[in-house]
Amino acid sequence: MRYCFVILSTVFLLACNESKTHYTQTQDEQSLRQLLQLPEHMPLPAIPEFNPLTQEKITLGRHLFYDKRLSANQTQSCESCHLQILAFTDGIPVPTGSTGQVLSRNSQGLGNAVYHSTFTWANDGFFELEDQLQVPIRADNPVELGVTDAEVETVLARFDEDPAYVQMFMEAFPESDSGASINKIIFALASFCRTMISAGSDYDRYLLGDDSALTQQQKRGFSLFNGEKFECFHCHNGINFSVSYRDINSNSGSLQFPFFNNGLYNLHGDGSYPAIDQGIFDLTSDPSDKGLFRPQSLRNVAITAPYMHDGSIETLREVIEHYARGGRLIESGDNAGDGRLSPLKSSFIQGFDASEEEIDAVIAFLESLTDYDFITDPRFSNPFEE
Repeated sequence: MRYCFVILSTVFLLACNESKTHYTQTQDEQSLRQLLQLPEHMPLPAIPEFNPLTQEKITLGRHLFYDKRLSANQTQSCESCHLQILAFTDGIPVPTGSTGQVLSRNSQGLGNAVYHSTFTWANDGFFELEDQLQVPIRADNPVELGVTDAEVETVLARFDEDPAYVQMFMEAFPESDSGASINKIIFALASFCRTMISAGSDYDRYLLGDDSALTQQQKRGFSLFNGEKFECFHCHNGINFSVSYRDINSNSGSLQFPFFNNGLYNLHGDGSYPAIDQGIFDLTSDPSDKGLFRPQSLRNVAITAPYMHDGSIETLREVIEHYARGGRLIESGDNAGDGRLSPLKSSFIQGFDASEEEIDAVIAFLESLTDYDFITDPRFSNPFEE
C-alpha cells in the first residue's frame, strides 16, 4: 500500500536517515535504567538526543495514548488498535481506522519497539518512533486517527482547553511555548512507547539462571528454534528475537535494516503479493522488492495472533507449517499461487521435515516468551480508569 503522507507545516525535528540521528548517552545510565525499570540483562535502548526521556513526557504520552480526543472525530485512540492485554495488538487480522477505512496491515505489538532499527512492517525510511507516529496520527491514506491539516487545530484545541492537559504539557515541555502541538504529542507518545519493555517472561528467568523456568519441552524447542533445521534464528535472534535491532551500543555503520520475502504469496508465479500491499515494493517500485517485510519481534507472540503482515495466518502451528513447507500454497481464488516456488522468496525459506512433537516443542518455547507482568503492568494501563 502506498501511504500519502501529509506535509507538516511546523518544523519537525526528526531523523531523516541514520546518519542524522545521534544516540550519545547524555542521561546517567543508572537513572535511565530506573526510569525505564529496565532489568540488568536488557541492554540500554538507543534514545535520540532530540527527545530525551523524562517522566513528565512519559506521563503525558500515556494519557494521550488512551485518549480518543486525539482522533479527529473522537472515536478512536492509539489503544483502539493496541490493547495491553494482547501485548498491545488487537487480535484481528487488520484494523479499521476512525473513519471506517479498513487498513491492509496487522497491528503490531508495541513491546520492545524501542529496540527496532526501523519501524512499521515495510518502510526503510522510518528510523525512529517519532517518524512512525506521524502515520497513524497524520496520514490521510489510509486514515487512522485522521488528524489532517484540516483537523489539526480543532484537535489541539481540545487539549489546550483541558486544564489537566495544559499542566501536563507545561511539565513535559517546560522550555517551549505553552500549549499543545503535533510535535509535542508525538514526542510524548514516543517517550511512553519507549517504556514498553517486555523482559519478564519465563525465557528471561531462564536467561538469568533459573534452569527450572523452562520445561524440557521448551528447552528442546529453544534448541530447534536456534538449529539449522528450523532456522528461525536467521530472522529472529538476539534479546528481541528480530534481526531488526539496535541499542545504545550498536554501531550505526553495522546496523541491519532487514526485510524478507517469506513465500506467503506468489501471484502469477513471479513472486507478487496482493496489490493492496506488496511491502517495500510499494515504496521503491523495484520488482525485486515485492513481498519484503520486516521480521517482527517474537516476544509475547503466543498472544498476538493472527500473524503475518496481513493477519492471514491464525495460529502459531500454521505459521510453523508455512515455513516447514517452504512457502504457502493457495490453491484457488484471487491470491492463488505456490509460495514455495516464488522466485523472490528468501534463501532462508527452504522448507524442512518436522514431526508433530518438534512443532509442539517450538510452540511451547514460543509460549515461554509471554510476559504476563507486561500485559498487566499498571505503568502501561489506561490512566482514565484508575
